[in-house]
Amino acid sequence: SVRSAQLCTVIGTSVTATVSTVEHLLAALRGCGVDNARIELDGPEVPILDGSSLGFVEAIEKAGIDFLDVKRRVIRVLKPVEITIGMARCGFLPYDGFKLDIEIEFANELIGVQQLDFEWSEEAFKQELSPARTFGFMEHAEVLRAQGFALGASLENTVVVSGQEILNQEGLRFPDEFVRHKTLDAIGDLAMVGAPFFGVYYSYRGGHQANFTALSALLQDDTAWDTIELS
Repeated sequence: SVRSAQLCTVIGTSVTATVSTVEHLLAALRGCGVDNARIELDGPEVPILDGSSLGFVEAIEKAGIDFLDVKRRVIRVLKPVEITIGMARCGFLPYDGFKLDIEIEFANELIGVQQLDFEWSEEAFKQELSPARTFGFMEHAEVLRAQGFALGASLENTVVVSGQEILNQEGLRFPDEFVRHKTLDAIGDLAMVGAPFFGVYYSYRGGHQANFTALSALLQDDTAWDTIELS
């Protein structure tokens, strides 16, 4: 269903019938353990809210979750799979559980190199990842808007970096909020496969496109994965 993965994840049934920025909502559904949901929209983009998954998590918890008498299908990684795109390197490894190892590197010294080794649990996702917001650089704003991106970006929904300064009055929610949001994005992108994982997903300097390329490489190798059912 993926039609584009430039700056955000866009899904659709055709070039014209698309919905963009689905990754934060999909991450919230995965983080709350929701496998089966219908989502109705009256516009071409999922609301950005504050740029994180927190609002979606809170809404899901408030609404409540139904438990179905159906086994849960899980995709299990059987052997290593790795891809490279430019400077990005991403892949999967077998693991009895689900873990993400995400590393980012930016020339901006305020961010620099950040790495997060995240052992999956729903509670850890809700507390440690869901509040992490998307971020952008002030010097890129004009170019992005000229290309039709980031038209609704503001200090209300984006951590804005200008030189060595954070422009948001509240500052950062975590000292390493940048890599936490990249981890959140990866969870949302991997949720596109339609099932949880048993395995490690690692990413160095990755993004939406690299996440999908790695996921596609895994699925295209029938010897690299299988499915199991859990009660």
